[in-house]
Amino acid sequence: MNHVVTLQDAITAYADFMEPTSAELDAIEREMPVILADVELLDAHIATIDRTPTELDTRRIRRARRQALAARVALLNRTAAAGAPGGAA
Repeated sequence: MNHVVTLQDAITAYADFMEPTSAELDAIEREMPVILADVELLDAHIATIDRTPTELDTRRIRRARRQALAARVALLNRTAAAGAPGGAA
């Protein structure tokens, strides 16, 4: 009888102990604005892959880039404020 070893890896990859912890889910929730802003930026870039960007496309990319940067700055500020003693940033 031949055993397929890779099947075991596929089965254990979804075991209960492999679920994300509450701390990991909280971290994902905190980073969600950054993730969504990055997705919007990627969407803007993908829309112009096969054609020359119009002025409207350029504005959309610029706006998405600013929003992604603002989301990252907000995340960093929240992280710094949470880690500062006394709640001061």
